[in-house]
Amino acid sequence: MQQLTQQLKSGYMEITEVPFPALNKGQLLIRNHYSVISAGTEGKTVSDARKGYIAKARSRQKEVKQVIEMIKSNGLLPTYKLVMNKLEAPAALGYSCSGEVIAIGEGVSGFKVGDFVACGGNSASHADVVSVPVNLVVKVPGEVELKQAAFATIAAIAIQGIRQAGLTMGENCLIIGMGTLGQLTYKILEASGVNVMGIDISEAQVQQSAGAGITNIYNRSQEGLEEIITNFTKGNGGDAVIITAATSSLDPVEFAGQVARKKGKVVIVGAVPTGFSRKNYYKKELDLRMSSSYGPGRSDIQYEEKGIDYPVGYVRWTENRNMQSYIDLLASNRLDIAPLISHTFKLTDAPEAYNMILSREEPFS
Repeated sequence: MQQLTQQLKSGYMEITEVPFPALNKGQLLIRNHYSVISAGTEGKTVSDARKGYIAKARSRQKEVKQVIEMIKSNGLLPTYKLVMNKLEAPAALGYSCSGEVIAIGEGVSGFKVGDFVACGGNSASHADVVSVPVNLVVKVPGEVELKQAAFATIAAIAIQGIRQAGLTMGENCLIIGMGTLGQLTYKILEASGVNVMGIDISEAQVQQSAGAGITNIYNRSQEGLEEIITNFTKGNGGDAVIITAATSSLDPVEFAGQVARKKGKVVIVGAVPTGFSRKNYYKKELDLRMSSSYGPGRSDIQYEEKGIDYPVGYVRWTENRNMQSYIDLLASNRLDIAPLISHTFKLTDAPEAYNMILSREEPFS
């Protein structure tokens, strides 16, 4: 079978012939029909891999700290060999896909061979066949297009941010950052009866979003933007501001504090710094919340790898149930994200897709 891989040392990408993944207890073997390239998350991974060692270190400071600690405990030479082996080994890309179940591992119930499913997590990669733990797999009914279902993982990130915002029908929400994640957040909020506005610093992104059917979107630098927001929120300010941008700038958090209403919520979904000034957050008693990826269960080995679910009476929305709620929205025809899909590539042409993302030669989402 074929799989897209990248060498972390050089950033070199290729379609590699690899063995079928092992089907372990608690997993399903799935033949992929579609997998989604996340321009933000994966684009950064590929961009970092193509940098020199110093630039890599600057962009991966957390990993650098881990290496320093490893040197202290294991010594320089063993740590050097370990790091170089990791950099030179081909790594899989991708974390959101959809396809058909072709085999079921021991201990898995509720699925059968032939079921269509959407999958998430590190093993839901760009490959012909993937093996995914059961808590990261959800069923897709026949009436739902698998191309749209493949976005279930990214949609779960958007949905978790929305749940953290605690919005109800008729309230208003401002989204800062209108990449794929921001656009999905916009569409899901719109389908849920929330009044929503999108803001982005890039005019190209504003135009691409507008072309995808997102009507209420503005450039961050547009003259009179705060007045537009005041009118949109009937003078109250945003009930919630969801930040889906990825930037080193403090502007998204500072601006969120300016446009949120008194006692409103600011939810950070994207990768932004939080060393903001106290003024607006203190004066308005704003509620600042972080949103953890797909939802409860993320990075919990017991949940993700061993399939131990959280009881619904204690944790209503897990990452799996967030994924399923997205599929349910598609099945009910309340949500259609087809206009957000700007490009489709064959697996063998996947490296071209990443080159397009990094070069930014044309609009994409």
